[in-house]
Amino acid sequence: MSCKELDKAKMLLSKTDNTCVLCSNQIILTDKRRGVRPLLDLLENKADVAGFAVADKVVGKAAAYLYCLLKIKYLYAQVISQPALDVLAKTDISVEYSKLVPAIQNRTKDGFCPMECAVLNIDSADEALPAIYHALAQLKK
Repeated sequence: MSCKELDKAKMLLSKTDNTCVLCSNQIILTDKRRGVRPLLDLLENKADVAGFAVADKVVGKAAAYLYCLLKIKYLYAQVISQPALDVLAKTDISVEYSKLVPAIQNRTKDGFCPMECAVLNIDSADEALPAIYHALAQLKK
C-alpha cells in the first residue's frame, strides 16, 4: 500500500459525512459515529486493519492508542491533540494532520473530552484500553 490509500481515505472523509475512513487496496471501511466507538468496534470484532490508511475527523490520545492497537500504517487527522501526536511519534504510524490542538474538547466545548482525560496519565496502549472502557461506562451512568 502506498500513500495513495491515504489520499483516497482523506478524499472520502472530506466528501462524505463519515467521521472515519479506513482504506487498503480495494477495501474501504467507513463510519459516521463520533468518538472512539468505531475503533473499539473494530478491535472487538477483531477486524484485520493492520497496515491500513485512515482518515479521521478528530484524534485524541485515546484514539491514538486505539490506532496503535489496530496496527494501522498511515493516519490523517483533521484535528489532532498534542498528546495524541506524542503517542503516535513513538510508533511506525505515519501521521498527517490539518490542525494541532493542546487537547480535544468535549462535545459541549466546556472542558476536555472524557476519553482524553481517561488516558491523560497513561503511557501504553494496553493500559489505555481498560481506562477507555471504564470512562465509557461512567458516561453511560
